[in-house]
Amino acid sequence: MLEADFVVIGSGSAGAALAYRLSEGGSHSVIVIEYGGTDFGPLIQMPSALSIPLNTSRYDWGFSTEPEPHLGGRVLATPRGKVLGGSSSINGMVYVRGHARDYDHWAEAGATGWSFADVLPYFKRLENAGGGEDGWRGIDGPVHVQRGPRTNPLYAAFIEAGRQAGFELTSDYNGSKQEGFGPMEQTIFHGRRWSTANAYLRPALKRGNVRLVSGLARRVTIENQRATGVEIEARRKVQSVTARREVIIAASAINSPKLLMLSGIGPAGHLRRHGIEVVADRPGVGRNLQDHMELYIQQESLQPITLYSVLNPISKALIGAEWLLFKTGLGATNHFEAAAFVRSAAGVDYPDIQYHFIPAAIRYDGRSAAKSHGFQAHVGPMRSKSRGTVSLRSADPRAAPEIRFNYMSHPDDWSDFRHCIRLTREIFGQPAFDAYRGREISPGSHLVTDADLDSFIRDHAESAYHPCGSCRMGRPDDPSSVVDPECRVIGVDGLRVADSSIFPRITNGNLNAPSIMAGEKAADHILGRTPLPPSNQEPWINPRWRVSDR
Repeated sequence: MLEADFVVIGSGSAGAALAYRLSEGGSHSVIVIEYGGTDFGPLIQMPSALSIPLNTSRYDWGFSTEPEPHLGGRVLATPRGKVLGGSSSINGMVYVRGHARDYDHWAEAGATGWSFADVLPYFKRLENAGGGEDGWRGIDGPVHVQRGPRTNPLYAAFIEAGRQAGFELTSDYNGSKQEGFGPMEQTIFHGRRWSTANAYLRPALKRGNVRLVSGLARRVTIENQRATGVEIEARRKVQSVTARREVIIAASAINSPKLLMLSGIGPAGHLRRHGIEVVADRPGVGRNLQDHMELYIQQESLQPITLYSVLNPISKALIGAEWLLFKTGLGATNHFEAAAFVRSAAGVDYPDIQYHFIPAAIRYDGRSAAKSHGFQAHVGPMRSKSRGTVSLRSADPRAAPEIRFNYMSHPDDWSDFRHCIRLTREIFGQPAFDAYRGREISPGSHLVTDADLDSFIRDHAESAYHPCGSCRMGRPDDPSSVVDPECRVIGVDGLRVADSSIFPRITNGNLNAPSIMAGEKAADHILGRTPLPPSNQEPWINPRWRVSDR
């Protein structure tokens, strides 16, 4: 019998954490439904190979946007993990909690109990962070977090350039002080990708009260306004998985709203147009979709010290061999080893721009932008005002949903991105880079005017792959809310959503850590436990924020 106390849809960042916490103590049984296959093998487990699973249909759902009207009709990839560990198995392995003020905003927007004081204890519970700020980091959680070795001198040059430009330094952006330039953190352990499949799911599956079921979740079965299980397709047969207590959807900011709508929960008119019986009219399902966008600002390096040296087949083979034998060397890092979080202007009280720095001029898909040595900063605004939608293409569970981010639909996004380009040029122009700086590869120093930069942004801005917000958490009496602050779907009993889709507003930085935190905290709500005691620790806010951007 496919039956358990709790049925979790999705084995990703939140879903694996849920399975682990719900099964602790052995008194509850859990079934995890996952459509994707195994994460076994070097293409996923070797950190430096990150661009391969991200672009492989075996591991990725293969979603893409509808033509984006403000980006010249471009269709952008929207990768989501279709594999054990979900997107934590195909992401860039960058670990960022987000800023304290992000979560305070959540609480102010109706997500009561999700302020920074409330969520900090859950971040500490999930972390095993070596080298972090004392008292601010977890040291015995399932998720191993490390800093890269930063042996390439360009990492130090980037951080020093930030200091020379007048910005703050931070030794731990996941501690009290996010603002500044400093080392980047990675979910890598003993040279391997430390996905939630490794951190949570495998230990949970050893307990005996957790079962993994392979299949495509078609819809949640609901009787008398209560979720009773999940209808799945497995081995070309439709089967039922029964939940004795609750169903928890943790299927991503794309698939979670899709599943709710296929189950009759969503905007009533939209559901009826697809012939779906309305169980709960929730107009917020699939709305409020958000993402981070970024540009690659690329500079030629005068010294032959970048990763361009090892992009040839022989070097790649040697790197792969060292990693397979010893889990060391250039294969054991994602190469994102220096970072920055800065404020765009005086009057902005906490960072709204993020930098990833890498000693290569190369794209996420692995293609080199220039046949020369180079380095690049990935840069983008953190709090775009643009909002998008996820909607059904058809009532067929196998059909991909329609995804419209409406990227760059707010005029502030354009001025924000222009500032990001000019600020990056200022940083790359500091004395710390004098020994390395060649010509500007991208955008190119000839692009100077607002119109020039807008054209470059329109043609080259990319998703940072941080979709969220499409099943917004908020007050139960708010018609735009989909779940309440305990992650319960409003209008249906026995059903919750816990993943990045519930975020009221996108957080600063990469979303893997906040998604895991959401699964950790949701588990306590589901089990009826008293939440962890709130923290009384105060984050650092720049005392000059009213008068300066640095």
